[in-house]
Amino acid sequence: MTGHILKALSAREMARGPFANADTEKQAENWQHWRLGRDEKDVAWLIFDKKEAAANVLSAGVLEELGKIVEALESKPPKGLVLRSIKPTGFCLGADITEFSELGSESEVVDKLSRAHEVVDRFEALSFPTIAVIHGSCLGGGLELALACDYRFAIPGAKLGFPEVQLGLHPGLGGTARLTQLVDPIEAMTMMLTGKTLPHVKASKLGLVDLVVEERHVAAAVEAAVTGDVEQSSSGMRGRVLSTKPARQLQTRQMRSQAAKKAPPQHYPAPEALIDLWEQYGGESGPSMRKEEIASFAKLMMTDTSRNLVKVFFLREKMKGLTRTGAEPVEHVHVVGAGEMGADIAGWCAFQGLRVTLFDMEADKLAQAVGKLADLCEKKHRSEAQRRDILDRLTPDFANRGVEQADLVIEAVPEKVDIKQKVYEDVEPRLKHGAILATNTSSIPLETLGEKLKDPKRLVGLHFFNPVALMPLVEVVNHDKADSKVLDRARAFVGQIDRLPAPVETAPGFLVNRALTPYLVEAMVMLDEGVAAESIDRVAEDFGMPMGPIELADQVGLDICLSVADMLRDRLDTDMPPAPDWLREKVKDGKLGKKSGEGLYQWKKGKADKQDKTEAAPDDTLDRLLLPMLNACMACLREGVIGDEALVDGAMIFGTGFAPFRGGPMNYAHKRGFDDIRSSLATLADNHGDRFRPDEGWSDKS
Repeated sequence: MTGHILKALSAREMARGPFANADTEKQAENWQHWRLGRDEKDVAWLIFDKKEAAANVLSAGVLEELGKIVEALESKPPKGLVLRSIKPTGFCLGADITEFSELGSESEVVDKLSRAHEVVDRFEALSFPTIAVIHGSCLGGGLELALACDYRFAIPGAKLGFPEVQLGLHPGLGGTARLTQLVDPIEAMTMMLTGKTLPHVKASKLGLVDLVVEERHVAAAVEAAVTGDVEQSSSGMRGRVLSTKPARQLQTRQMRSQAAKKAPPQHYPAPEALIDLWEQYGGESGPSMRKEEIASFAKLMMTDTSRNLVKVFFLREKMKGLTRTGAEPVEHVHVVGAGEMGADIAGWCAFQGLRVTLFDMEADKLAQAVGKLADLCEKKHRSEAQRRDILDRLTPDFANRGVEQADLVIEAVPEKVDIKQKVYEDVEPRLKHGAILATNTSSIPLETLGEKLKDPKRLVGLHFFNPVALMPLVEVVNHDKADSKVLDRARAFVGQIDRLPAPVETAPGFLVNRALTPYLVEAMVMLDEGVAAESIDRVAEDFGMPMGPIELADQVGLDICLSVADMLRDRLDTDMPPAPDWLREKVKDGKLGKKSGEGLYQWKKGKADKQDKTEAAPDDTLDRLLLPMLNACMACLREGVIGDEALVDGAMIFGTGFAPFRGGPMNYAHKRGFDDIRSSLATLADNHGDRFRPDEGWSDKS
């Protein structure tokens, strides 16, 4: 819809409207990223259209041209100025991260930002009303530019936010000062500290947006703003009180406590830096805080955390690119098996707009799947109408008839070869022409699963991770009989449902489970040695993992962990120790972890009930946990299970939550040094056994 609006806008407003009387802006012909014209009421329209780009970003060239445009506007002021984008993707996605990643010192960052601030400050100081009309995404530097306008109008569907914290940064183009002065400063700080994007309705309630305007009413709203008939947003008395020094000091104590729970400052310094900035300068004039913002941003930009998180950003973009295959989109998904994974896969596909049928022989499981999707809609704050539409897209299918209409059939039954092959025996003859048959197996080689298929070319692995709605990775598993077009369509499907593909070759455990299992198994060995679960988890969490291996094993399910470990031990040349007898007893007794309410921990209200134990884990605990994971990653690279180190890092970050600020396991290994990894593994092998024997890849690549 937005694309049609903007095509109409460019044809009507640019050709016949604002550009009709563009005599004073003849120099605009030389501008690559902007178009400037005036309408019959002498209102200037400045259209952001970054050259040869699908989306607007703020580059040095964009800002340099904006500076020249400001000069032109100063020399002959219009009655008002409208700033908007012609890109269907939205207003602006933020700063050009590529340019910042090329800078090598704080002084370079300060120089670059200072020049950008001069342009935006001068834009803000224009003597006539300025109005940003925002559609689609308005993020980071794009929102900072909009904040320099007198008014912000949002087209329904617009989303505004400051995601810089996800790159180890805070806003750097004046946003920290302008936002905390415009709206309730506590809400402003929360928005920046969390990096969450606000839909237009919430942005309007906050005062970040002055008006929500349908496209057809934009011209009238602009005229009202130019004549002073639109009231500007303000934080009012509450904002002024909360900006006083005593109030800031009181609030920042709580902010630090809350931020540290999710982003420990020793690993993620940006939230602490932002809180310090507001505490010290939030009550002073805008220029003072903006100047300090530059220095703070430059310091953060040079940290390992920011450098690595920027790498993670580009990893995500690389993996997104793998979904752009040109393959025909999937419209109907049929899922066989409504267990925990099958239900979540079906629900997520429906949530993302696909038509879904879900088969299971147990009616209770189908009902639970619908209930879980309803809960997801609530967690994602979908409206009642949206919730109805999403639930209508998921159809319980007691007769398994959806097979015949589906573009993609996903098998998600238990990890038993005979059960899966029985499903294929029923499904394959009924697949429509061109349909894909996918398995969600977490570890079984696809050549084994496809042994009895008449046409194994259409079989592909689509290995999702639990919980599906939170874990962005899907391993797309190739095998020697797979059709390349099937793989292309499978990767495109992963993009359709807003997930990231990791292309892997069929092999025991593929990549993620093969790397994760020795990490989890070693934690079990340490438990068997008498080390407290909480102490083991604390070591991993201090390293930066989102949770420790004991809690993670409970999350995954002890039955699944045990099954994968046994399979890898059988199929790989590994000295991985067998699982302790007490662990097998737990699984036999149904104490499977979070899903059963008890495993290695007791689970209460969805959280592990950890005891406050203070004893320290042994000194070599981190290496015992971490290095087997890195060793398995190296083995997968050497064997060709996955194509390159970047994909290994992306898969482990997005599939396991491997500490993002470290840039992934291979990035960490490079930082530490391959020689050190190899020698440390050799030492562990001497002390604890051959399971730590270094993979030969460490020597080959060093």
